[in-house]
Amino acid sequence: QVQLVESGGGLVEAGGSLELSCAASGSIWDTVAMAWYRQVPGKQRELVASITRVGTTTYADSVKGRFTISTPFSNTLVSVRMRGLKPTDTATYYCNALNYRGVDYWGRGTQVTVSS
Repeated sequence: QVQLVESGGGLVEAGGSLELSCAASGSIWDTVAMAWYRQVPGKQRELVASITRVGTTTYADSVKGRFTISTPFSNTLVSVRMRGLKPTDTATYYCNALNYRGVDYWGRGTQVTVSS
Protein backbone atom coordinates (compact mmCIF):
# COMPACT_ATOMS: atom_id res chain seq x y z
CA GLN A 1 0.00 0.00 0.00
CA VAL A 2 1.14 3.51 -0.83
CA GLN A 3 -0.27 6.67 0.69
CA LEU A 4 0.10 9.93 -1.22
CA VAL A 5 -0.47 13.41 0.17
CA GLU A 6 -0.32 16.43 -2.14
CA SER A 7 0.41 20.03 -1.26
CA GLY A 8 1.19 23.30 -2.99
CA GLY A 9 -1.93 24.04 -4.99
CA GLY A 10 -3.45 27.49 -5.06
CA LEU A 11 -4.36 30.57 -7.06
CA VAL A 12 -1.78 32.15 -9.34
CA GLU A 13 -1.65 34.76 -12.05
CA ALA A 14 -0.88 33.78 -15.63
CA GLY A 15 2.86 33.63 -16.13
CA GLY A 16 3.50 32.75 -12.52
CA SER A 17 4.96 29.65 -10.93
CA LEU A 18 3.92 26.99 -8.46
CA GLU A 19 5.57 23.92 -7.03
CA LEU A 20 3.43 20.94 -6.14
CA SER A 21 4.75 18.30 -3.77
CA CYS A 22 3.58 14.79 -2.99
CA ALA A 23 4.74 12.95 0.10
CA ALA A 24 4.65 9.18 -0.30
CA SER A 25 4.70 6.56 2.41
CA GLY A 26 4.14 2.82 2.68
CA SER A 27 5.40 0.27 0.16
CA ILE A 28 7.27 2.80 -1.92
CA TRP A 29 10.05 0.28 -2.63
CA ASP A 30 7.57 -1.42 -4.99
CA THR A 31 6.96 1.69 -7.09
CA VAL A 32 8.35 1.84 -10.61
CA ALA A 33 7.11 5.30 -11.52
CA MET A 34 5.73 8.45 -9.96
CA ALA A 35 3.59 10.94 -11.81
CA TRP A 36 1.35 13.97 -11.76
CA TYR A 37 -1.98 13.95 -13.55
CA ARG A 38 -4.59 16.65 -13.92
CA GLN A 39 -8.28 16.76 -14.64
CA VAL A 40 -10.75 19.50 -15.52
CA PRO A 41 -14.54 19.20 -15.37
CA GLY A 42 -15.91 17.29 -18.33
CA LYS A 43 -12.49 16.12 -19.46
CA GLN A 44 -10.52 12.90 -19.07
CA ARG A 45 -7.74 12.81 -16.53
CA GLU A 46 -4.45 13.35 -18.35
CA LEU A 47 -0.81 12.66 -17.61
CA VAL A 48 1.17 15.81 -16.92
CA ALA A 49 4.58 14.40 -16.05
CA SER A 50 6.11 11.15 -14.87
CA ILE A 51 9.44 9.85 -13.68
CA THR A 52 10.53 6.22 -13.54
CA ARG A 53 12.70 4.38 -11.05
CA VAL A 54 15.66 4.78 -13.40
CA GLY A 55 15.04 8.51 -13.84
CA THR A 56 13.36 8.63 -17.23
CA THR A 57 10.95 11.56 -17.44
CA THR A 58 7.89 12.06 -19.63
CA TYR A 59 5.90 15.25 -20.14
CA ALA A 60 2.67 16.11 -21.84
CA ASP A 61 3.26 18.20 -24.95
CA SER A 62 1.23 21.01 -23.41
CA VAL A 63 3.62 21.40 -20.46
CA LYS A 64 6.95 20.37 -21.96
CA GLY A 65 9.56 23.02 -21.31
CA ARG A 66 7.51 24.63 -18.53
CA PHE A 67 7.08 21.86 -15.96
CA THR A 68 9.82 19.84 -14.29
CA ILE A 69 9.23 16.68 -12.27
CA SER A 70 11.72 15.39 -9.72
CA THR A 71 12.12 12.88 -6.91
CA PRO A 72 14.79 14.54 -4.78
CA PHE A 73 14.44 11.99 -1.96
CA SER A 74 13.86 8.84 -3.98
CA ASN A 75 10.15 8.07 -4.20
CA THR A 76 9.35 9.45 -0.76
CA LEU A 77 8.73 12.83 -2.38
CA VAL A 78 7.73 13.71 -5.92
CA SER A 79 7.53 17.35 -6.94
CA VAL A 80 6.61 19.23 -10.06
CA ARG A 81 7.84 22.76 -10.62
CA MET A 82 5.41 24.63 -12.86
CA ARG A 83 6.57 27.77 -14.63
CA GLY A 84 4.91 30.08 -17.10
CA LEU A 85 1.47 28.98 -15.97
CA LYS A 86 -1.46 29.50 -18.31
CA PRO A 87 -5.21 29.60 -17.67
CA THR A 88 -5.40 26.28 -19.53
CA ASP A 89 -3.30 24.75 -16.74
CA THR A 90 -6.22 25.24 -14.37
CA ALA A 91 -7.18 21.81 -13.08
CA THR A 92 -7.19 19.47 -10.14
CA TYR A 93 -3.75 17.90 -9.95
CA TYR A 94 -3.31 14.35 -8.67
CA CYS A 95 -0.22 12.55 -7.47
CA ASN A 96 0.16 9.00 -8.78
CA ALA A 97 2.37 6.04 -7.97
CA LEU A 98 2.59 2.90 -10.10
CA ASN A 99 3.97 -0.29 -8.59
CA TYR A 100 5.61 -3.19 -10.40
CA ARG A 101 2.37 -5.18 -10.33
CA GLY A 102 0.63 -2.46 -12.32
CA VAL A 103 -1.37 -1.11 -9.39
CA ASP A 104 -2.02 2.63 -9.31
CA TYR A 105 -2.21 4.69 -6.14
CA TRP A 106 -3.67 8.19 -6.06
CA GLY A 107 -3.67 11.22 -3.84
CA ARG A 108 -6.84 13.17 -3.16
CA GLY A 109 -5.87 15.99 -5.50
CA THR A 110 -4.99 19.64 -5.14
CA GLN A 111 -6.57 22.52 -7.05
CA VAL A 112 -4.52 24.82 -9.25
CA THR A 113 -6.26 27.88 -10.64
CA VAL A 114 -4.51 30.25 -13.03
CA SER A 115 -6.13 33.61 -13.66
CA SER A 116 -5.97 35.34 -17.02
